Amino acid sequence: MLENELRRLAPLPLGHGTLMTLLRAYRRPNDKIAEWLRQGVLIQIKRGLYVVGPDWREGALSLPLIANRLYGPSCVSLDYALSWHGLIPERSYELTSVCVRRGRVFDNALGRFSYLTVPAGLFPVGLRQHQASDQVTFLIAGPEKALCDKVLLTRNLPARSVAAMADFLFDDLRLDEAAIGNMDLSIVEAYVRSGHKPRQMNALLKILQT
Repeated sequence: MLENELRRLAPLPLGHGTLMTLLRAYRRPNDKIAEWLRQGVLIQIKRGLYVVGPDWREGALSLPLIANRLYGPSCVSLDYALSWHGLIPERSYELTSVCVRRGRVFDNALGRFSYLTVPAGLFPVGLRQHQASDQVTFLIAGPEKALCDKVLLTRNLPARSVAAMADFLFDDLRLDEAAIGNMDLSIVEAYVRSGHKPRQMNALLKILQT
């Protein structure tokens, strides 16, 4: 019975409170959690947060959902979201997110999860909620937000002119020109109005307009 319940919850990252509820019939539930960790039934991804081990789950874990839960409020953005939306050809092996708190990096058994800070007013702009299944829903930047966040958070970005921005987008990022034709420019305009990196954001907007 307990094993069936654990398999049911397998797609989700599990907090310590959830495990304590699951193990409420045990006198020493923390000992059972420690036993599961030794056996590989559970994998700890940070203090107080776990995922079910591979032998106890069907299918892959949702890394974007785990990124949301590891550190928040946050949403998947930047290179991982650009790749997820098919805007850049390279697959991002580091799961990149933006947040409103101090930036962080987590290295655990599932990979590297990095978080960069954006101004609080820009965090919700272009944010999407994606439902991958009945159990799995996560926050991810739409393609416009992911691109704006990339421009905003790339250090020492010299792309202050339209030509320089085009070099950054199409030579450095290898952005798919065909994929940006239907972008929602109101999201990019909101980044322009924010006053952060105004020259670069205006250059980006001009390219997308044309």
